[in-house]
Amino acid sequence: MDFGFTTAAYVVAAVLFILSLGGLSGQESAKRAVWYGIVGMALAVAATLIGPGSGFWLLSLVLIAGGGAIGYQLATRVQMTQMPELVAAMHSLVGLAAVFVGFNAHFELGNVMAMDDAAKKATEGFAALLAKKDGVEIAILRVELFLGIFIGAVTFTGSVIAYGKLAGRVNSAATKLPGGHILNAAAAILALICLIWYFNTGGFFPLFLMTLAALFIGYHLIMGIGGADMPVVVSMLNSYSGWAAAAIGFSLGNDLLIVVGALVGSSGAILSYIMCKAMNRSFISVILGGFGGPAGEQMAVEGEQIAIEADGVATALNEADSVIIIPGYGMAVAQAQQAVSELVKKLRAKGKNVRFAIHPVAGRLPGHMNVLLAEAKVPYDIVMEMDEINDDFPDTDVAIVIGSNDIVNPAAQDDPNSPIAGMPVLECWKAKQVFVSKRGQGTGYSGIENPLFFKDNTRMFYGDAKASLDKLLPMID
Repeated sequence: MDFGFTTAAYVVAAVLFILSLGGLSGQESAKRAVWYGIVGMALAVAATLIGPGSGFWLLSLVLIAGGGAIGYQLATRVQMTQMPELVAAMHSLVGLAAVFVGFNAHFELGNVMAMDDAAKKATEGFAALLAKKDGVEIAILRVELFLGIFIGAVTFTGSVIAYGKLAGRVNSAATKLPGGHILNAAAAILALICLIWYFNTGGFFPLFLMTLAALFIGYHLIMGIGGADMPVVVSMLNSYSGWAAAAIGFSLGNDLLIVVGALVGSSGAILSYIMCKAMNRSFISVILGGFGGPAGEQMAVEGEQIAIEADGVATALNEADSVIIIPGYGMAVAQAQQAVSELVKKLRAKGKNVRFAIHPVAGRLPGHMNVLLAEAKVPYDIVMEMDEINDDFPDTDVAIVIGSNDIVNPAAQDDPNSPIAGMPVLECWKAKQVFVSKRGQGTGYSGIENPLFFKDNTRMFYGDAKASLDKLLPMID
């Protein structure tokens, strides 16, 4: 199979990937966009396997089949609440792959440079590509594989720690070793020294030393980021994995891998920036592990949390004309989206104006709540973004908060010393009545107290979200 076919297949695959990313921007087109991505990836893999230099296609097929079987098993067992940690785990594998490919490229380069001219002419595959490079191109390759290993190593350990925090296996609080950011800076300087060393010598030791430094940076950066910022972390690691893939593409001379990596890297970076704006976070401070932040003692919360039973909530909903529902991670944990959908159907059948308010960082993964609601067959046209609906709360009879905390926390506006100070939030406390579905009186994943729960117009609807809604549904008449 000649290079012309492979190049043409790569171009078509790249177009499909771009269409896939574009389609994911809308709920109506998302399913079609996923199929664009699947077809594009299948085409890219097939073109690579049958293209020039693909001498181990049978082994590749076996490995792809094995990996696909494992992926299928994971996908069928993972709950929607576990998707954020699954995504973080997948990012770690991309980073690890970048490290291994970089090391392989280094050893291949060493082998090729030790060959005589006749042996170089007889080589195939990646070795043949290396054999054609001159001194300048080899120097560039060293920089490329060095950066690929560095980004991959940071992505690997960072994603492992993110997985641990999201899965509850690592403390979600921001934690730094003594010395804090000085340690990160020292490791980065060490990596830069190793780059100069490796560029001039091509030895393995500076590459290995840099890898250790990068592994530490990934670990310490993510350990220094608190639970409230984890949605940004997941998006940021997605970007890192994309740049790691692009670096692999440069090392392997694979144009499609460069394009795909750049698409993932740039889109992940843009999404991270958008989410940082939605949380009033400095993009640089988040990716560097939480520089700065509010200082001083947080305001004390006065009052008490007043509980209400299902019949009280039902009475308010039956009398209301307008209702806004604010879903959060607690809804995902309770798998209450179907019950929420049934509640919406009943209320809309009574002629009530029911809408959803979605904060950009609701849940622990970008778009988490949108996916859950789409899964429960909630109409797209009543799912509103924060900027579209925030001004409507003063004219709303009932606001129902289901498993949310930080995104409805008035301390973001009222307390300059709050960890979420300045973060745009859904101003549900301006509604006439607010009901909060919550398991108990704890502060939740991020550990931040919420004055909303103590306000005069707020009532706490305690219990598992699904069980509470199941009690409520028969009372809506």
